[in-house]
Amino acid sequence: MTPPTPGDSHTVERTFTAEEVDAFADLSGDTQPQHTEPDEEGRRMVHGLLTATLPTQIGGEQGVLAHTMEFTFARPVYTNERITCTWTYETVEERSDRYDLTATVVCSWSDETVLSGTVTGLLWKEERR
Repeated sequence: MTPPTPGDSHTVERTFTAEEVDAFADLSGDTQPQHTEPDEEGRRMVHGLLTATLPTQIGGEQGVLAHTMEFTFARPVYTNERITCTWTYETVEERSDRYDLTATVVCSWSDETVLSGTVTGLLWKEERR
């Protein structure tokens, strides 16, 4: 494992589909019409917490165990919009068995921020199950 370093960034991109919005609505119980019925442009609003799976994906790929996640939802995300999410390590404190860390996340569509936030957590030096 390569230790995290402040300033290191990781990026994912994703386009949410109507089928994914339906699955999340079923799973979460949030079946508000803006998520289940297309708007006049045929789009569906993606749940905020479904959008927040982008930083979760990056954290999972990095092996980060989150302690806190604080998000600001700046603009709705709609199906068929390509969202780019960047995770940047801000602080990393090495401990004997882990790294305690803080990261900022910014998710955007067409250079417009849709979600921003901060994640604190840890990364174990040895894999744990």
